Amino acid sequence: MNRVLGRLRSVDFYRRIPRDLTEATLAGGTLSVVASIAMVLLFGMELQAYLTTSATTTVIIDRSRDGDVMRINFNFSFPALSCEFASVDVSDVLGTHRINLSKTVRKFPIDHAGRITGPEFHHIAHTVREPAHDDPAPDPIDEGAAEMEAKERQLAEGGQPPEGDPPPIKDPGGALPLSEATFDTITKESFPIVMVNFFAPWCPWSQRLEPVWEASAKAMLKKYDVDVNPQILLAKVDCTVEVALCRKHHVQGFPSIRIFRSGQDVRAAQGHHDHESYYGDRTEAAITQFADDLATGLQQRAHALPGATAQQVVPPWMGKDGRALRVVAKAPQSSGCQIEGFVLVKKVPGNLQVAAVSAGHSFDPATMNMSHSVNSFSFGRKPTLKQYHEIDRIWSHHPSAGEDRLTGRYFHSHSDNLTHEHYLQVVLTSVEPLKLPAHQYVQSYDYTAHSNVFNSAAVPVAKFHYELSPMQVVITENSRSFSHFITNVCAIIGGVFTVAGIVDGILFQAASAIKKVQLGKQF
Repeated sequence: MNRVLGRLRSVDFYRRIPRDLTEATLAGGTLSVVASIAMVLLFGMELQAYLTTSATTTVIIDRSRDGDVMRINFNFSFPALSCEFASVDVSDVLGTHRINLSKTVRKFPIDHAGRITGPEFHHIAHTVREPAHDDPAPDPIDEGAAEMEAKERQLAEGGQPPEGDPPPIKDPGGALPLSEATFDTITKESFPIVMVNFFAPWCPWSQRLEPVWEASAKAMLKKYDVDVNPQILLAKVDCTVEVALCRKHHVQGFPSIRIFRSGQDVRAAQGHHDHESYYGDRTEAAITQFADDLATGLQQRAHALPGATAQQVVPPWMGKDGRALRVVAKAPQSSGCQIEGFVLVKKVPGNLQVAAVSAGHSFDPATMNMSHSVNSFSFGRKPTLKQYHEIDRIWSHHPSAGEDRLTGRYFHSHSDNLTHEHYLQVVLTSVEPLKLPAHQYVQSYDYTAHSNVFNSAAVPVAKFHYELSPMQVVITENSRSFSHFITNVCAIIGGVFTVAGIVDGILFQAASAIKKVQLGKQF
């Protein structure tokens, strides 16, 4: 046993020298203090590096889990585009073309300041379905038609007939033309209900409606005599002449048929107010039937409710829940629209477009204003709260990552008929945090944006053109292993101790040499 212990003692790397045989020096003590401080500082730095994670960035071919589909999230505000006609369209280079998306898109009417003024605006069929029309037939030649129309226009404008003519006739003989000067008087005082056709002579839809509207107006005048039973009147407003009047009533598409009760076309519901508009077929039978239902409902309710006003009358085409049937719907009272939602598109170059669209209306490009603000615009699925915190922590090392460059920006049309186009270059960014499992890694999209505005001959739009990069940026969070930490700590302690010993030996030998020289000894 003693033999084994003796052999084990012989391989001791750390042999002890008796203290009496060692010598302590001032230089050695100073160097020991400096070495100890260096060890502590280096150990603290190494411990901090061990506890801190780092992020590395690599670029690879796109291997995203979403496959060939990408999600676009958006929230826009258009102060001068009505929700009645606002349409979100998507197209791409593969030929996909989808118009007026509504399942994942919501619209809210807003005022010029961007404040929401009413409930969500729901999809109206007229934007995709063309209303039925009667085949226009030429009117019979009437030698006095021009003269009669001139008199009607003069009477509508509040003027007097030429001297020598008979007294003013109350029956206009058709749709009564209204002006800004006579509009309130006719709609408030003369008739309980007035249906007004806001039209533009250049509009093909207005041209198709004109003979039908005139025939319907004559039919209603024949049934409800203006002298005996003035229940309802069909009138018209030329928006190329009465620009201010049409703008006052937020008319953006032609023709627009509004229903006025005692001078108001606003229907209150649940604390909100909306214009009452007709969206049925544009045939004489449909219009006269609708107008007759209005007048009949007015009479029935007036008999059932003595003293009831026109505003309190509910026509028969209103549902039991107070909602209008398909031939009549609410048009936003405000001229702006907030559009929010998302769309799914293929990962190929394409366009997301917001424009005024309707299957039965025309728009004047010279009066369209596509000014808009981007409240938010991003690609990909929104991360969960936990994922968001992890992204925010990791992206502190990458300040430029994750920025929605269009969010919060306002794009103003300094004149009418201006198209806004935004060119977006999109790259997929994958974030791989240490605290999340692989199936919860976050995949988001970063993009650069370049915007331009130009004059367009067609109806102006707001277009977002996107193009995806085939590459994917991978941001990986890394941490040091414990073995790496222990190795570095040992290297620090051993290295500092060794270097300090070497320096101490050099200083000791130098001091001994100097001392010998001073004593006159030779080497």
